[in-house]
Amino acid sequence: MTKFAIAALLALVPLAGCGPVAATTQPSLAGETIAVVATTGMVADAVEHVGGGRVDVEGLMGPGIDPHLYKASEGDLRRLERADVIFYSGLHLEAKLADVLERIGDQRPTRAIATAIPTSRLLSPAEFEGQHDPHVWFDVELWSVAVADVRDALVELDPGSADLYRANAASYLEELEELDTYVAEQAARVPRERRVVITAHDAFNYFGKAYGFEVRGLQGISTASEAGAGDVQGLARFIAEREIPAIFVESSVSSRTIDAVREAVRARGFDVEVGGSLFSDAMGDEGTPEGSYVGMVRHNVDTIVAGLLG
Repeated sequence: MTKFAIAALLALVPLAGCGPVAATTQPSLAGETIAVVATTGMVADAVEHVGGGRVDVEGLMGPGIDPHLYKASEGDLRRLERADVIFYSGLHLEAKLADVLERIGDQRPTRAIATAIPTSRLLSPAEFEGQHDPHVWFDVELWSVAVADVRDALVELDPGSADLYRANAASYLEELEELDTYVAEQAARVPRERRVVITAHDAFNYFGKAYGFEVRGLQGISTASEAGAGDVQGLARFIAEREIPAIFVESSVSSRTIDAVREAVRARGFDVEVGGSLFSDAMGDEGTPEGSYVGMVRHNVDTIVAGLLG
C-alpha cells in the first residue's frame, strides 16, 4: 500500500467536531446536478476533480484573492444560500468568513476539508496563538487527505453516485502521488545549504517540512499581521549573512514588503534577486496551467528551484 493510499484511508476515520455533511432533512439530490460553493481555488479544484459531471462548482475567491482578509459580499451570501453543499478549507484560513459559514452550516451541509487531516500532522507555530497553520495544500500528501474527505462528503450527500466519486478520487489521488514525487525530485536538485524559501508571509511551512527547505516569511502565517522596520532589517541581515540568492513574491500578497527587504539587503552590500512569483493562498488564472492545483504546485517548485540555483 502506497503512502497516498494510507493517507486516503486516514480520512475515513471520524474526527471530533467534523460531523457528516448530510443533515437528516437534506432532500435527495439523485438525478440533479449538485450546486457546490467552494471558498478557495484549491478547494474548488478538489471538488471538481472528485465530483466530475455531477457537480456544478462556484468558487468565491478567484486568482489573486487573499482568503485571510476576504469578506463576503451580498452576492456571495446569495450564492451560499443557493448551494446544496459548501466546501471550505478551514483551520481559520477563511478567518473573516468564519461566522458566515457557521450560520450557513445550520441550514445546509458544509465541510471543512482540511480538518480531516490528523492534528498530529498539523503545524502549530507559537506566533499563530495556538491555532494550526492552515496552508496544508503545499504538502501534497496532506492535501490528498483533504481530497479523500471531499470524496467521503459527496458519497454521504449523494450515495447513488458513490462509485463515480470513488473512481474519480482514486484517479486524482494517483495524479497527486506523481506530483508529490515530482516536487521531491526537483527539491533534491538544490544543495541543502541553499534550500531557503523567503516570501512575504509564512505560507510555505508545510512545503518546507515535507521537502526539506528552511522557510522564512516576513509577515507571519496570516497576511492580516503587519511587518515592521525591525522585521525587514532582521530578515535582510539573515539574507546577507547567508548569501541567499533569491527571495520570492506572492501572487495574492503585495510585493511592497519584499521590495523593502531587497533594498535593505542591498544596503548591506549584497544583491538578492527576486526569484519569481509564487502562488500561495490563491491559484492562477482559469485556463492557465497554474489555474489548477497540480499546475500551481509544479509552477511553485520549478520557480523556487530555478531561483535558488541562480
